[in-house]
Amino acid sequence: MNRRNALQTLTTLVALPWLPACSRASDTGAAAAPAGAKTASSKIVRLNRPAAAWWDQVSPAAYRMLFEEDTEPSFSSPLDKEKRDGTFVCAACHLPLFDSAHKFDSGTGWPSFTRPVAGHIGTKKDFKLVWPRTEYHCARCGGHQGHVFDDGPPPRGERWCNNGVALAFVPKGQPLPALRS
Repeated sequence: MNRRNALQTLTTLVALPWLPACSRASDTGAAAAPAGAKTASSKIVRLNRPAAAWWDQVSPAAYRMLFEEDTEPSFSSPLDKEKRDGTFVCAACHLPLFDSAHKFDSGTGWPSFTRPVAGHIGTKKDFKLVWPRTEYHCARCGGHQGHVFDDGPPPRGERWCNNGVALAFVPKGQPLPALRS
């Protein structure tokens, strides 16, 4: 067990007595959402594919982020400094998740956005660090992308903080990759 896993286990054990009192995200019943999660739209159909099926289609680092909910080190992703016009897609299934028009430099070392593509993100409460956070994932493949915080710029005040390795960037003028099934 590494330090991160030990810390997560310890904080979970400390938080267990508090969890019933905390509010949790409820399942909206949308077909695209994993258990206990919410999605903004039912237009995206959730793929019925186990996480292990993505192993040969993404890098080992991307697999850890997307399907084991790992976090990459801050300032390690070249996408943090990506400033070209284009679209950020899920590294696993290629669903467009963010438009570059909504990207900003948050100073955190992770690619950050003010809003996702409507209906392409699902959310759920994450209690891994004791206090609740809102985790978000690709509404199509369920791959973990990052967390959303309320310290972003006006007018929305949202910071969608993403693992860079969980995304691929497609410059404007280039065709988006075909969706993977």
